[in-house]
Amino acid sequence: MAGMDSDMTEGNIGLHLIRFSVPMAICLLFQQLYNTVDTLVVGRFVGHQAQAAVGSTGPIINTVVGFCAGLAVGASVIISQRYGAHDDKGLSKAVHTTIALTFLLSLIATAAGQAVIMPMLRFMQTPQDVMEESRCYLTIYFAGVSGILFYNIAGGILRAVGDSRRPLFFLILSALLNTALDLLFVLAFGMGVDGVAYATVLAQIFSGALILFTLTREQGGYGIRWRRVRIDRESLRMILKVGLPSSVQTAVTSFSNVFVQSYINVFGSACMAGYGVYSKIDAFALIPVQSISMASTTFVGQNWGAGQPHRARKGVRTAVLISISATAALGILVFVLAEPLMAFFSPEAAVIGYGVRFIRIVTPFYILICFNQIYAGALRGVGDATMPTVIMLASFVVFRQIYLAVTSALGAGFVSVALAYPVGWVLSSLLLAVRYSGSVLTAGTGGKTGAKKDGGAN
Repeated sequence: MAGMDSDMTEGNIGLHLIRFSVPMAICLLFQQLYNTVDTLVVGRFVGHQAQAAVGSTGPIINTVVGFCAGLAVGASVIISQRYGAHDDKGLSKAVHTTIALTFLLSLIATAAGQAVIMPMLRFMQTPQDVMEESRCYLTIYFAGVSGILFYNIAGGILRAVGDSRRPLFFLILSALLNTALDLLFVLAFGMGVDGVAYATVLAQIFSGALILFTLTREQGGYGIRWRRVRIDRESLRMILKVGLPSSVQTAVTSFSNVFVQSYINVFGSACMAGYGVYSKIDAFALIPVQSISMASTTFVGQNWGAGQPHRARKGVRTAVLISISATAALGILVFVLAEPLMAFFSPEAAVIGYGVRFIRIVTPFYILICFNQIYAGALRGVGDATMPTVIMLASFVVFRQIYLAVTSALGAGFVSVALAYPVGWVLSSLLLAVRYSGSVLTAGTGGKTGAKKDGGAN
């Protein structure tokens, strides 16, 4: 399976984005299956309290893991730029620095995760009938968190050079393993929430090991040579410059979701379970725009590094159109099939009712996400990560929390809480559109001016 990297600096733009993003979308699909299968199994075979426990842990996990995995964005941008510029020596340094950094992050995430479990659960006002099972799930998850970190960050190395197929193949295998272990531990061994947590951890470690083994055998400039694994100061500086803002954004945004979860928890465990299931359906519906955003980052990074800003801009416009088309189609489908989708995850009427209400309120706003995700991805591709981070933090954290606090003080109920996400999307999309229109990408000449002809656009 060697030689699967892709040079996006020439050829048809639309085909490049689709060829990269379709495997990436399937990759995200199977990545979502981890926690989704956990939620489905406990909802069907354990009960809605267990389903609420598993479904409500996402903001806590994403706060810790998101900070570490956010650095993968920085590594991916630097690696894609050096790959596009054919800087093999710099590429190798960036790759080995990324691997060394991941080892350090794994230790930090494991310790930090264990430390924040109980404070975060109390902060979210987790009901007593859900508290113990939430604690157990998180304790097991964070004990094995290194698996998902190595998969995400090492997988980002392959994606940065245009190879989204091998990370997908490994993720499919691990997702299937997770599903099999979920059923084995819950149905055969009666392990409940503990069982799905162990299944998730073992499957993630498996995927992380597979991708490290693959990079070790890779003969290109992005292959791992373990004797060279060390931190190169210049590579680290550049990775942190791009990746740290993304890490802070991801962690702070996820932490802000803890606030949102606390408002939802007030409505009880049935609402928690309904919201948890809705969140899984929502994550699946937004896979196309996420995958196109990742593709646009790699596409822009390679073309900016090759001195082709005009081609990079065409890629952004194409990415916006593709993402809008796919997201609109899925949003309509989810809206229409809201009840049967919820019933698939839970047989309980109260859980289904809450989930359907979330879906019907939020899905009409999906199109807005296309703009903030694609523009943010494009800006990161040229190394402009700070301003997108500031904009998203202001929209998704500050503005959203002010909105929730004000509507809560005014006595608003369920509908106002459900609208907390769309109002943030509106502001973020407007501000990022303004930032993109005035960025270096719309006026710059790229990192290697005139290196290649600007051709192959569609």
